[in-house]
Amino acid sequence: MNSFFKELGKACIVGVAIYAVFLLIHLGGGNPLYFNKKLVEDFGISMLYSVVLYMANMAVFRYFYFSNKIRLYSPKHLARAIPASLIVTAISVFFIRVFIICVLKEFTFLEFISDEKFIDYWMPLFIALVCNAIFYFFFYYKYKKESQVKEQKIIAGTASAQFDALKNQLDPHFLFNSLNVLTSLIEENPIQAQKFTTSLSKVYRYVLEQKNKELVTLEEELAFAKTYMTLLKMRYEDSIVFNMPAQVTHPEARVVPLSLQLLLENAVKHNVVSDNHRLHITIEEEEGNLVVRNNLQPKKIMTKGSGVGLINIKQRYALLTSRRLQIQQTESEFIIKIPKLTRQLKSAVMNTEEYLTDKKYALAKEHVEKIKAFYIHLTIYCVVIGGLTILNLFTTSFPWSIFPALGWGLGVFFHGAEVFNWNPFLGRDWEDRKIREIMNEQEQKR
Repeated sequence: MNSFFKELGKACIVGVAIYAVFLLIHLGGGNPLYFNKKLVEDFGISMLYSVVLYMANMAVFRYFYFSNKIRLYSPKHLARAIPASLIVTAISVFFIRVFIICVLKEFTFLEFISDEKFIDYWMPLFIALVCNAIFYFFFYYKYKKESQVKEQKIIAGTASAQFDALKNQLDPHFLFNSLNVLTSLIEENPIQAQKFTTSLSKVYRYVLEQKNKELVTLEEELAFAKTYMTLLKMRYEDSIVFNMPAQVTHPEARVVPLSLQLLLENAVKHNVVSDNHRLHITIEEEEGNLVVRNNLQPKKIMTKGSGVGLINIKQRYALLTSRRLQIQQTESEFIIKIPKLTRQLKSAVMNTEEYLTDKKYALAKEHVEKIKAFYIHLTIYCVVIGGLTILNLFTTSFPWSIFPALGWGLGVFFHGAEVFNWNPFLGRDWEDRKIREIMNEQEQKR
């Protein structure tokens, strides 16, 4: 309902703007303007046409837009959408004329039909065709921009997820606690301290090795989980009971790296771990998933968790697959199922040269898309303004087509200036030169 009234408001604004243009044409032709009943009637009829045709065409557009979305802009779907809009326009014009002639002017319907001519329809149909072309172009331009933003969000989300993963693994509290355990072990049990140091170094080596990978084999991740649990068991001794499969049933299966560490750390963080309340953690495989479960014995006093760990894993899986992390909680257990994937989706680690090459290619491709969008914009502008100019020549001597030509032309000009990186006021490459200048100043200050 809100969208209906929003579109109705736009229709009224368009109607007023169209009537204002016709008034300017009327005055430009040297005709007088009388503020009388006829002016009010003309304004009402103009608004009736504008509002009804706008709402009818917008209804058609929204139907095709929301039912097809991405495919809407293919020739096949445009070949259905544009004729549908013209048919709806013709039907709307017919009923508007029936209302005006049969209701307002009190002619009979037979008199209306006998006097009806095609010339009464071709002008609204042409205007509807032009307006639909403008509608589809601007919505397509908006769609492309939204796609670019979405793509950038995915890229940023990937980087953010990787950063969060690394940040969580190098959590200061975990490192601080590990060093405290190590300090006490050095005095009490030097041999155990040595084992602890070895395990700790393996944990951080794995973190650094896997931080840029999207997926790792299940065997690698389980081996890491075993090393990580060795650290936790040294800290909590027999208060933690840990079980995991001795062998992997699907060696080719892959999971998001460091996900098990987050889940194991969460289990310890959120539950009581003591000699009287042992924490039982089990890792097991089931069809399509790796299951991590622990008995539920939540701490009575603790700050509310931020949920960063689970969000982190969810985000990384969302970027790689449509399968989702499953979280289940019963009265006695907390269970998390992470999907096992069957293949590496992308190259694990990119060297600097590959990264720069891909980045340059992505930037070049984006620039080509912008240039292509500009040329499409320019072509539509030339076709539509050409059509309006021809219409202007056949209807009146007043050059009203100059108004949309100048207004829209200004938009085309600034679109081209943006695409070709030209600033009409500050010159070409001003932004790049200014950035280099500021960077040089900062370098000199350092």
